[in-house]
Amino acid sequence: MSLAQRFAAINEQVRLACERAGRDPGQVGVLPVTKTFGHEVVRQAMALGRQRFAENRVQEMKEKALALNDSSIEWVIIGYLQTNKVKDVARYASEVQSLDRLDLAQALDKRLQQAGRRLDVLVQVKSSQEESKTGLLPEDVPAFLQDIAQYDTLNLKGFMTVAENTDDRKRIRDCFRRVRQLRDQSEDQLGWALPVLSMGMSADYELAIAEGATELRIGSALFGQRPPPQ
Repeated sequence: MSLAQRFAAINEQVRLACERAGRDPGQVGVLPVTKTFGHEVVRQAMALGRQRFAENRVQEMKEKALALNDSSIEWVIIGYLQTNKVKDVARYASEVQSLDRLDLAQALDKRLQQAGRRLDVLVQVKSSQEESKTGLLPEDVPAFLQDIAQYDTLNLKGFMTVAENTDDRKRIRDCFRRVRQLRDQSEDQLGWALPVLSMGMSADYELAIAEGATELRIGSALFGQRPPPQ
């Protein structure tokens, strides 16, 4: 199956999932995740009308940004972000979806002030008990939102989460529902809209749509099997 066919198939599956959930497909976007795929694959996706791509690692984002510096790509960081990587984030990224601690917010703010720019951010929420998952515990989110409100360089748009790695669909939906409810409570707390819920990946995006996701992080379902690590 070609890249164009896979994109078309995902778009149709998202449309059908929205229909089943009683939602407008226009409310749900697909964020292609290009980690481990080369910049030539990104160019192919750009030819299909895509301009926004997600990467887990800052170094990989930087390498692709330099290779594709003749384009107007918007790069989104979705992986765990170390503070020593924020210089390149402030230069190349348009959004960070894995903001999960105050020292990272402080480091981003410092670099963004130096660069004279702002950055869209999502707070990553740990919605399951899995030790391998990162993010803020739901009960820690309200205080964190108050802390980061002082940073004018950080444009808070909503929340991101990774659901539990299980075959139990109810437990997966519970993860997504928990974050949607947290978003609603946070809007009341802050007094402004948080329109983005980045929830759902290739294996569970239909469940995320049913629970209110506005953005799906899709990698292998769009680009096929990932290349082996170098």
